[in-house]
Amino acid sequence: MSASTGYYLEDEEKSIARLEDARDVYAIEAAPDRVIVKRFGRLGPFLSRLFASGIEARGVERVPENQRESKNAWNNILMWWSVNTVFDIIPIGVLAQSTFTLSFGNAVATILCFGALGAVATAFVATLGPMTGLRTMVITRFSSGYLGCTIYSVLNILTQLGFATTTVILGGQTLSNINPGTLPSVVGIIIIGVCSLIPCVVGYNMVHFYERYAWIITLISMLFLCGLGGKAGYNINAQKPLQEEMGHALTADILSFGGIVFGLFTGWAPIAADFNCRLPADTSPMRVFLLTFFGLFIPICFVTILGAALMTITDPAYVAAFGSGSTGGLVAQVLSPLGHFGQFILVLLLLSVIANNIPNTYSAGLSMQALGRPFAIIPRFFWVLLAFMAYTVAGVAGREHFSTILSNFLRILSDWTAFFIVIVAEEHFIFRRKNGPLGGYNLDDYDTPSKLPVGVAGILAGCFGAAGAVIGMSQELYTGPLGEMVGAEIGFEVCIIFGCLDIDSLTRFKLAAVFSAVTYFPLRALEIRLTGR
Repeated sequence: MSASTGYYLEDEEKSIARLEDARDVYAIEAAPDRVIVKRFGRLGPFLSRLFASGIEARGVERVPENQRESKNAWNNILMWWSVNTVFDIIPIGVLAQSTFTLSFGNAVATILCFGALGAVATAFVATLGPMTGLRTMVITRFSSGYLGCTIYSVLNILTQLGFATTTVILGGQTLSNINPGTLPSVVGIIIIGVCSLIPCVVGYNMVHFYERYAWIITLISMLFLCGLGGKAGYNINAQKPLQEEMGHALTADILSFGGIVFGLFTGWAPIAADFNCRLPADTSPMRVFLLTFFGLFIPICFVTILGAALMTITDPAYVAAFGSGSTGGLVAQVLSPLGHFGQFILVLLLLSVIANNIPNTYSAGLSMQALGRPFAIIPRFFWVLLAFMAYTVAGVAGREHFSTILSNFLRILSDWTAFFIVIVAEEHFIFRRKNGPLGGYNLDDYDTPSKLPVGVAGILAGCFGAAGAVIGMSQELYTGPLGEMVGAEIGFEVCIIFGCLDIDSLTRFKLAAVFSAVTYFPLRALEIRLTGR
């Protein structure tokens, strides 16, 4: 057991012979490039050249302590800053007034409160990356077993591809609308997709390099937007006459909008550890937590509040611009006093969606590898390419009619993050604590099904969580009993493609979390008593 981390670690002094065995777990961890080259025979020389050029060979294999070359924990905050200082978060702030008729003050308070709660959940998951050296989906094997990890991976693949599809459609269609007739939306979608793909193919270091600096240009562009909005005239009292009176209606509006903000934060939880698993194992969990928390909280709150502020402009030209062109039309109108330079800033804002789409693309490839050993032996970059092709083709094929179907699908699919977070947290704080039933993580067992939990507890708790979500469902596809009682959407995730609104149910999220939390503890305790693992 490592004195610095309290977790069981493989002896770092391994024989060279083990590195020559392509089936040895340590060989895969210590030298994934050599193992992959050896596995693929005639393709070996080509793959060897690729890896030598800088393409990341490591996929879902654990990163041993002596290969944690990433020492800068500040990348944790800068990456999430870039991912969330993006154009496609502005429409979420707009919803506070356009859909829920909240006053600016209530909108800001809701954003800050629900945002803090969501950031706590995602920041916790991020702390597990340096502790274990594992990707997020693989970490679930220690609570839900090998089969449970496969189920989570399927859900995460669908979720990441779904959100990537909406992102490329949003970016591509808006690029084509800047100067209508000059750039087809298909070309715009492909441009966004290819730009998202390149850093992900290269791998972990390139993703962090891009995200380390991307926020700077976008933040400057948003400051222009903020300043020009102020010049047009913010009126923070403009929405008060439209806001519902105190009571059930106002409470429902606050919970609905707050649920959207909460989901905006927790939507990153299933991939939060993917981007810091190369930090040293002795990196302070509190440091990782705080850097991730503020990396999420500051940019998301800033951008959503900016979106809410833009809706307080009462000039008729700006109101008409929003009515005819939704958020994109409003932003274009705000930037219009700058002429062509304003159009240039708008292009920069639209290209910021690339930073938002990179984590989706990169983690979708990792989740495909996490499906099981037959998938893990195929190089990571292949799955990234497959993910890119899937969401780009979906975006091109469905750019006109796909958005409504996709939004209904994603609002159901996103419920799984509720029981995912709860189950991982209970396993970590109750069963894996140092003086708990299992006394920590035996990290060498991450790819050995016979030594991992059977997974019955995790899978059943997830099923109970899903049942809770169904009970609280209120939407076109199905309305559960509590959904009928509430009589309105109480949302937690939003997916907007210029006027297409996707709002998930906060009631469903809460029920999914509660059902899984209540059932996981006794089921897992029984599983450990019967199996010892």
